[in-house]
Amino acid sequence: MSLLQAILMGIIQGATEFLPVSSSGHLAIFKNIFGVETDTGILFDILLHFGTLVAIFIVYWADIKKLVIEGLKIVGDCCVNLVNFIKNKTSKEEQIYPYRKIVCTAYRKFVMLILVSTLTTTVIAVPFDKAIGHAGDTLLIPGICLCITSVILYFADRLPVGKKSAAKATYRNAIFVGLVQAVATLPGISRSGSTITAGLACGYTRKFTVKYSFIMSIPAVLGAVILEIPDLFKSSISGTDVVNYIVGMVVAGVVGYLCIKFMLYTVKKKNFKGFSIYCMIAGIVSVIWYFVA
Repeated sequence: MSLLQAILMGIIQGATEFLPVSSSGHLAIFKNIFGVETDTGILFDILLHFGTLVAIFIVYWADIKKLVIEGLKIVGDCCVNLVNFIKNKTSKEEQIYPYRKIVCTAYRKFVMLILVSTLTTTVIAVPFDKAIGHAGDTLLIPGICLCITSVILYFADRLPVGKKSAAKATYRNAIFVGLVQAVATLPGISRSGSTITAGLACGYTRKFTVKYSFIMSIPAVLGAVILEIPDLFKSSISGTDVVNYIVGMVVAGVVGYLCIKFMLYTVKKKNFKGFSIYCMIAGIVSVIWYFVA
């Protein structure tokens, strides 16, 4: 993989991770058409995702910091409640409903919603991890999935303006969004586009929907990065490859930051039509290329 290819893939990842056009689908298409090979399997893809993860932390740092703090407080409250329960120092009502004191603020509810969505995604997607990893080996599946993304985005613009924020969102909503994110692990199904559409369908406000979608990606990307670390030490990577990987990751982060800002504007203005048309064209071209190439 050349430095130019690494830069181009960084741009593709940074733009398509947050724009509703599927980063995995575009990376798969790019690799298939230009014959890009990486000796470390999906490690470079994971590093590109890590670059965009940094962009999320920069944009939503205040929210993420508060979510982490509230998450730790939830764990602390659980421990205190458990100790009191064991010592029989709680009232009868608290013994029956020991969780009532745990989720009592909007940010604590937000933490629980993210956890529920993440667990749902993990339970559904992990058993099919290997199959999903090979789904992008040809242009057929990414092409079909891009057409599906186009349909999803078509309906996104037509959903009514919701009023739910973290305080009013239900755990059933969180399960639904997590299920959609699991399906979006297929290359060509836009994770951001599908989860934002799912959030809007649940009645979330547009601002909260974008925040929920992007922050929800953090556990998935971190998990993928951690799981890939052992393979990093097993692989033989040259000095040139290391430089290319780092450059691609940095490019992905910078482009991703700009695209998050753009997505906030796009969702607010209900303007997914252009992305829907683009995904349909890209999907059809990919399918045709698969059969004629």
